[in-house]
Amino acid sequence: MFLHELFYQIKCSLKTKELYIWIILFPAFLGIVFKAALYDIYNRQTKFETVPAAVVTVRDDPIFSQVTKGINESEDPMFSFTFFSADEEQKALELLDSEEVGGVIYLEDELSMKVKYDGMKATMLKTFIETYTFQETIIKDAVMKDPLGYQKVADALTEDISTVTEVPLIPEGTNTNYMTQYFYNLLAMVALFGSMTGLRKTVESQANLSALGARRSCSPVKKSVTTVAGLTANFIVQSLCMVFSVTFIRFVLKVDLGDKLPMIYLTAVISGLLGVCLGFLIGSAGTFSEDSKEGISTVVSLLMCFLSGLMAGDMRIKIEDRIPIINRINPSALISDCFFSLNMFSDYSRYITDIVSILIISFIFALIGFVLTRRRKYASL
Repeated sequence: MFLHELFYQIKCSLKTKELYIWIILFPAFLGIVFKAALYDIYNRQTKFETVPAAVVTVRDDPIFSQVTKGINESEDPMFSFTFFSADEEQKALELLDSEEVGGVIYLEDELSMKVKYDGMKATMLKTFIETYTFQETIIKDAVMKDPLGYQKVADALTEDISTVTEVPLIPEGTNTNYMTQYFYNLLAMVALFGSMTGLRKTVESQANLSALGARRSCSPVKKSVTTVAGLTANFIVQSLCMVFSVTFIRFVLKVDLGDKLPMIYLTAVISGLLGVCLGFLIGSAGTFSEDSKEGISTVVSLLMCFLSGLMAGDMRIKIEDRIPIINRINPSALISDCFFSLNMFSDYSRYITDIVSILIISFIFALIGFVLTRRRKYASL
C-alpha cells in the first residue's frame, strides 16, 4: 500500500506546475543573470593574471634588458614582455588595439607608456616603470662607483621586482571567486522553494482545505501512510530538482563550485529535505487557505535567502558581526555555508556542524508538522 501511494504521489508531484516554474525555470533564469552580470567581475577586476606588455626598443639598454629577461624567466611572472624594434611599432600598437597586451612601453631616453584603457593592468605597468626608473638610478650610481658590481646589482633589482613568495592559505583547487556565493545562495533558494510542493501535498491531505483532502479522510488508507508517502515523494522529486540545479550551474553555466562535486550533490539533496520539511510545517499549521500558505512559504523562503546574502552578498557577514545567532538558525545561511565550507576548507569540521544543524532543523520541522496533523478530526465532510 505504501509503495502504491508513493508512486501515485510522485506522479502527482511531477504534474505540479509550480515545480517547473519556481524550482526549475526561475532559478535557471536567475543563474543565467548572475553568470552574465556578476560572475566574471572577479576575473575582470580582481583575479591576478600575468600582465602582457609590448616593448618598443628605440635605444639599447642592457640594464632594462637584463631586468625584463629575469622577469620573463621567473616561475610566476608579474609581467610578460614582448620586444619590438622601432620599425615594428605598428605591430605593438595592433596588439594593444586587440587587447592582447596591457600596454606598450617605449624604451627611449626616458621610459614612456601607451595604454588603451585605464585599469589594473595599466596601473601595474605604470608602477613597474616608476619602480624601474627609480632603481635604474641606483644601478648607474653603483656602476660608476664599482663597474665590476654591475651584474650583482642588476640581479638584485630583478629579484626585487619579479619575485613573489606564495603562501598557500586555501587548499589547492579552491575557487576563490567571491561571486560564487550568489550561486551557493541560489541553490539554497531552490532547496527552500521545495517547501511549495511539500506544502501543497500537506494541504491536499486536509479535509477542511481541499476536496481531495476530504476524499482522503474517508479513505481506508491510514493517514500516517499517506503523509509519510507524500513527504517521501516530495523529497525524491525535490532531490531531482536539486541535482538538476547543481548540474545546470556547474556544467551549463560553467561556474566552478570547487573540486568536491560529489559532496556538493549530497549537500544539495540533504538541503532539499529541509525545504520539504519546511513546507510540511507551514502546510500543517492553521486553517489558512492554500494560497495564503503558499504566500507565507514564499515570503519566509525569500526572507531567509535575503539574510543569507542572495540579494546582497555581504548581508551574511554583516549579520555575523552583529547578530551571529541568526546565521546559526537560518536554514538558507546554513545551506550556503555548507557549499562554501566544501570549497574553501580541507577540514570538514565546519561543514559537519552545518549539515548536522540542517538535519536537526529538518527533524524539528517534520516533528511539529506531525504533531499538528496527528489527531485532526472534522465535524463533517
